Amino acid sequence: MINNIFFNKIKYKMNAMFYNKNEYKRLNSMDIKIDLSNKVALVSGASGELGRVISFTLAKCGADIIIHYHNNKDNATCLMEEINKIGKKALLVQADITNLNSVMSMKKYIDENFKAPDIIVNNAVIQYEWKSILNQSPEDYINQFNSSVMQSVYFSKAFIPAMIQKNFGRIIAINTECSMQNAPSQSAYVAGKRGMDGVLKVLAKEVGEHQITVNQVAPGWTITNKTRVSGTEKQKSYEENIPLKRRGNDYEVANVVAFLASDLANYITGAFIPVCGGNIMPDI
Repeated sequence: MINNIFFNKIKYKMNAMFYNKNEYKRLNSMDIKIDLSNKVALVSGASGELGRVISFTLAKCGADIIIHYHNNKDNATCLMEEINKIGKKALLVQADITNLNSVMSMKKYIDENFKAPDIIVNNAVIQYEWKSILNQSPEDYINQFNSSVMQSVYFSKAFIPAMIQKNFGRIIAINTECSMQNAPSQSAYVAGKRGMDGVLKVLAKEVGEHQITVNQVAPGWTITNKTRVSGTEKQKSYEENIPLKRRGNDYEVANVVAFLASDLANYITGAFIPVCGGNIMPDI
């Protein structure tokens, strides 16, 4: 009798933690997983080193993928074939992300041949040789601004209206740990990515009421397939300053993108999430 009374009290306390029996049943039966089924993701720069892994990871989570490329159609085609092999649809699209007319032409092609994206991953960026401010060309600063800031603006203008109609959307941009490091020779890169950060944080406040989240993932010096082929994964001078004492890899970055794209991240917006083993730590 005493044991039954004790058991009933414990049971009551556990049930009281939830709003009602239906809430208790829902949470008790909930399957925690990243499920992007019936979602469409557009990844800019999808033919690149990190873009390929992000695209394939989102596809493995159930999303159909719009594969954006600028010049590297061969890599983009190979990626499309790999995504098709796992039973997901993929569409190749070409565009200059720094040109509004080109982005709008890409949108028109998507509208005519696919579904509007639910998830946007702004991954593409113009590459250039890092130099000191005195030696960096003005064109490099302009290119970084266009590929970071204006890409975010153009993609927002092109694809957010459809997200507003659906009352759902995910904007995920690839930033960098460099934005907080401000190391010598990083000035153009940092300027572009910091500008992107400002635009996206404003955007998060402007579109939040439509259940559209806007977040950034900031990788460190990431191991990609190119690194593995060249055998340059180990970088002792870089790794010794990282709390986890190793470089991160492309899959670890892609996993965070997939999380932010999922329903598990419904209530996260305006975030800047480093994926760099603790090499940078945003202050509070």
